Amino acid sequence: MKLEQRTDQELVRLYVSGDEAGLEALIDRYKSKIYTSIYLLVKDEYLAEDIFQDTFIKVINTLRSGRYNEEGKFLPWVVRIAHNLVIDYYRKERRTPVVVNSDGFDIFDVLHFADESAETRMIREQTHSDLRKMIRLLPDDQKEVLIMRHYGEMSFKEIADVTEVSINTALGRMRYALNNLRKMMYGKELALKIG
Repeated sequence: MKLEQRTDQELVRLYVSGDEAGLEALIDRYKSKIYTSIYLLVKDEYLAEDIFQDTFIKVINTLRSGRYNEEGKFLPWVVRIAHNLVIDYYRKERRTPVVVNSDGFDIFDVLHFADESAETRMIREQTHSDLRKMIRLLPDDQKEVLIMRHYGEMSFKEIADVTEVSINTALGRMRYALNNLRKMMYGKELALKIG
């Protein structure tokens, strides 16, 4: 039987038993989906490639150590590893991804008008900076859904699959994230009025 015709479980067993071709076949089968899921979150080709490689290093280490729990869910398992590495990257960098338009420019940098005064530009830049800071203050589960939805442009079904929660839980986390951002913005307005 050709490698392409084998199930994921058969290919994993083949690799674990020492045949590198098993892993190569799995990578060939899923590399596009896994890379795309990473790229949608990071919006950076080189970073996506780095995280893709790190993902498979982790996959290889887990398979070799015998810690892989074979449940016939190889792709969701690998996507979850990739997703966790993306989240770890943003936590380590302590930054929020930028909102990028189809031309590859940060929308916050593009959204300005030629006749905009220096004062208006400063206020806009400060507002965007404040919003990024507020997003960083959200609880991890809420920040994660917000980043995947708005920055990664993922559907709530995709978010639910990657984070292994129900669609309702993903929607709820998004609602809480937006409510918390509103509260923070309202608190900031009050502080500005009082100060």
